[in-house]
Amino acid sequence: MTQTKIQIEHQGKNLNSAETQASLKSFSTEELAQALAQKLAIAPADWHRLSANRAVRAREQAAAALVYMLKDNPEEALPRLTQAIGWLNKTLKAPPCPTHGEKRKAQKN
Repeated sequence: MTQTKIQIEHQGKNLNSAETQASLKSFSTEELAQALAQKLAIAPADWHRLSANRAVRAREQAAAALVYMLKDNPEEALPRLTQAIGWLNKTLKAPPCPTHGEKRKAQKN
């Protein structure tokens, strides 16, 4: 199998530089995956805005699955990969917000 070379850029800066690569090598693969998962996780303040965004949810789940795969925990990785696929192929949708349901019930009473 050949290794895939990905051109990485951020704000027009090439991140494949020797300096960047040396900096990234100071972290383990697991640390990098965990950082990615944290970066892609939906923050509580953004939950209502992003909870139904399929691309965001798929990225979040795929990154979490990667963390579990790197920790040799396929039992935890597989459901997250399945969730990511479900978001992408539109077989999943966001459940209703539980707090909105409580507000509606309180308004009716």
